[in-house]
Amino acid sequence: MARNARHEMLARPDHDEAARQDFVVALKRGLNRTLRSTNDALYSTLVEPGLRQSGSGAEPTREAIRDAMYALPAYRSWSALNRGAQELMWDAVGAPIRRERARLESTAHRLASQRPAGGSLELNRDFTPPRSVTAVDIHLQPGGYALDLGDGDITAGALYEAGGNHYAFGQGIGRGDSKARHVQRFIAARWPGFAPRRILDLGCSAGSASVPYALEFPDAEVHAIDVGAGMLRYAHARAEALGAAVHFHQRDCTDTGFPDGYFDLIVSHNLMHESPDSTRRAMLRETWRLLAPGGIFVHQDVPLRFAGLPEAKKFELSWDTHNNNEPYWEVYANADLAADLEAAGIPAALAWVGHLPQVEGSLPWFAAAGAKPAS
Repeated sequence: MARNARHEMLARPDHDEAARQDFVVALKRGLNRTLRSTNDALYSTLVEPGLRQSGSGAEPTREAIRDAMYALPAYRSWSALNRGAQELMWDAVGAPIRRERARLESTAHRLASQRPAGGSLELNRDFTPPRSVTAVDIHLQPGGYALDLGDGDITAGALYEAGGNHYAFGQGIGRGDSKARHVQRFIAARWPGFAPRRILDLGCSAGSASVPYALEFPDAEVHAIDVGAGMLRYAHARAEALGAAVHFHQRDCTDTGFPDGYFDLIVSHNLMHESPDSTRRAMLRETWRLLAPGGIFVHQDVPLRFAGLPEAKKFELSWDTHNNNEPYWEVYANADLAADLEAAGIPAALAWVGHLPQVEGSLPWFAAAGAKPAS
């Protein structure tokens, strides 16, 4: 399924709103594809020689690199523009959502009531989202992932889908492909003929990855969980609008409440880099507990790995930690996923860690995957 799938739960920008969104995408592309490359030249010509001379030729520390780079007006300007572009993006996608909020909530209520695709929604009024999610507005998304403005509210999900699409387009990622499709191609190549009966999507957010599994495996029972009620209301309505039967639940990925061995396929998309070490490791243990004999799991994420990189590259990649509300960005980048899988009880011989093949100019997505023996 394409990343930019059209459906009636999308806000409809007017002419000026659409023009502003296009401007933000163009601005982000320029900052990331053109101007960001000049930062390498700033470092190699202005910063590195001085740091190596003062440090007797040793590789500079990341802290020293950061101090020296932020002392340069050119780098500070790029950084401020990049942060400003992210804030502009949320303003641009949020304007039509705010303007059309009544229509979107009415549409969501109709779809949830009629359930044309046959999915469902389970919310828990007593559920408290973990502080790792509520303490910060990740990616600067207004209100954060757990935003809930009351019964019927779908704002978090609407923002997440629109913002996520425009962020990806600003990075130059192709419009015609999705993270779920990458995982599906990987599964088809590595485990040909695999046909799961039950599927679980962990940390499903707005459900844009959940839907492709329901459409790809129409005979499967598809479940998806997240911690935000507003996110899940939107995800449920979106899935119904696209004709995908998905059962959404407000639950925690570390303790889902499903029975042992219940799922044949367990996936997550970009969940690991937005989780502390403790959550990621508990999620992997829960994955192995939930996986049925013969089942497969694939946890896909960004290709952010610090192992073996020079400190200058680590500094560049850590920009999101300090400027884009990504508290676990470097935590994930430093993680040893192979060791985490083994610590979760998953034998090394049954696990796989690596990059997924690129398609349509996408990122070389990273994944931790494996299969449980059939008996």
